[in-house]
Amino acid sequence: MAQVVHTLPEGQPVRGVTSLADEVYLLRRKQRDQVEVYDVITYRFQRYLTVPNARTFTDMTSCERNRCVYIANDIVKCIHRLDVQGAVTQWAVNDEPRGLSVNAAHNVLVTCRGVRKIKEFSSHGDLLRELILPDDLIHPQHAIQLTSGQYIVCHGRCSDAVQRVCKINAEGHIVQSHGGQPGSGTDQYLAPHHLAVGDELVYAADMYNQRLTLLSPTLGYVRQELSRDELRGYPWSLHLDVQRRRLYVANNERNFGDWTTGRVSVLSVMEK
Repeated sequence: MAQVVHTLPEGQPVRGVTSLADEVYLLRRKQRDQVEVYDVITYRFQRYLTVPNARTFTDMTSCERNRCVYIANDIVKCIHRLDVQGAVTQWAVNDEPRGLSVNAAHNVLVTCRGVRKIKEFSSHGDLLRELILPDDLIHPQHAIQLTSGQYIVCHGRCSDAVQRVCKINAEGHIVQSHGGQPGSGTDQYLAPHHLAVGDELVYAADMYNQRLTLLSPTLGYVRQELSRDELRGYPWSLHLDVQRRRLYVANNERNFGDWTTGRVSVLSVMEK
């Protein structure tokens, strides 16, 4: 079972979290100093980084080989590339980006919700591939490519008739799934929003059920890793540090429909 070992400071709502080398990067919803950097061992604050001329964000990921962080901007429809020295560049997605991940080839996968596509870019923004998702995979939020070449994808907003975590093959067809009609049962979701994959296990952030669900490699239900009471908010983003066996869970609170306060819980995980 997962155990919370630390919680990073509360502040503006969190839009993403990732780790790179010996640091944790936390992305906030604000105009300046959006990225907070913490030591990965002590969790002490190190510095702020700013993405200039940015308006809003949806996700963040990182790449160890290219020593950089990627941030999705859904208003400008672009990806910001932030290297460890602080230099920022960007490239156009030409569709609204939602979730981000990096695959084994060190390319960036951008999930585009409105057009049901996964777009694969090089580190500097060259479009390498577009994967069109099935018609019944509505409003995809986040995708992670497995070493087998298959993808794990979560999809569905609260109003959608089908909300699932799916395994997709390289041709874009669903081969396994967990979920279906929305609800609060163990095999149901209310807006699955983000994923993490490690040791063949899948972690799914079930936003409006306010819980973290653990699935087997075949997407069978294993257990609830974090409950509503343990989260104290709505899980927005996940990041798994496989080497240190730490799962970072960004969760935010709502008040009258507006996101107000955000934090990141650090969990010890991957003990079968």
